[in-house]
Amino acid sequence: MTASNGSGPNRLERRKARTRAALVGAAQSLLAEGKVNVPILEITQAADVGMGSFYNHFQSREELFQAAVEEALDRHGALLDLLCEDVEDPAQVFAQSFRLTGRLHRRHPILSKVLLNDGLRLANSDRGLAPRARRDIEAAAKAGRFDIHDPELSMTIVAGAALCLGQLLHDHPDRDDAEAADQVAEDLLRMFGLSPEEAHAICRRPLPQLDPPPGDSTP
Repeated sequence: MTASNGSGPNRLERRKARTRAALVGAAQSLLAEGKVNVPILEITQAADVGMGSFYNHFQSREELFQAAVEEALDRHGALLDLLCEDVEDPAQVFAQSFRLTGRLHRRHPILSKVLLNDGLRLANSDRGLAPRARRDIEAAAKAGRFDIHDPELSMTIVAGAALCLGQLLHDHPDRDDAEAADQVAEDLLRMFGLSPEEAHAICRRPLPQLDPPPGDSTP
C-alpha cells in the first residue's frame, strides 16, 4: 500500500504536466498561425484534452497564450545560455547568440513565428531573449568591447534587426539563413565599434549545434 500511495501522486503530477504541456504546445501552434481569438474548445481539441482539463491549469485563453509565449522565450533563452557558457569574450557571446537566433527561424518555425507575432512587446520583456541581449550588450560595453552610449537604444536596434531578419527569412525561403544571420551580426558588431576585420572573424567562427529546444518537436 505504501508503494501505491507513493506512486499515485507521481502519476497524477506527470499526467497534469503532460496535459499542461499539450495545452501550451497547442497554443504556440495557434499563435504561430496568428489565431489569437479561437475558442477554448478549439484549443482543447488541438491539444487532445478535455474542456475541463483546461480550467485545471488556466483561467482564460489569454493566460494560456501568455504562458505559451513566456515558455517559448525561456526555452530559447536557456538554450542560448547553455551554448554560450564557455565563451569569455562578451562581444563574441553577443554575436554567437544573435547568429544562433537567426538560425532558429528555419529550424524551429513554430517557435520563430510565436516570437515574431508578439515581437514588439517581447522586445521589452523581462523574459527570454530581450534581457539576455541587454545583458550581453552591457557586458561588452563595460569590458570596453562595444563603444556605445545608450544600451537601451542599442537594444532597440538589435531587437529591430532580429525581428526583421526573422520575417525576411520567412518571406524568402530561398535565402540562406546562416549567411544572412552572420552578415547582420557582423554589421551590428561594426556599428558597436569593432573593426571590420574583427567583426568578420567573430561572425565566421564555428557555432555549437543548435539542438531543438526541450518540448519543441518542430522539424
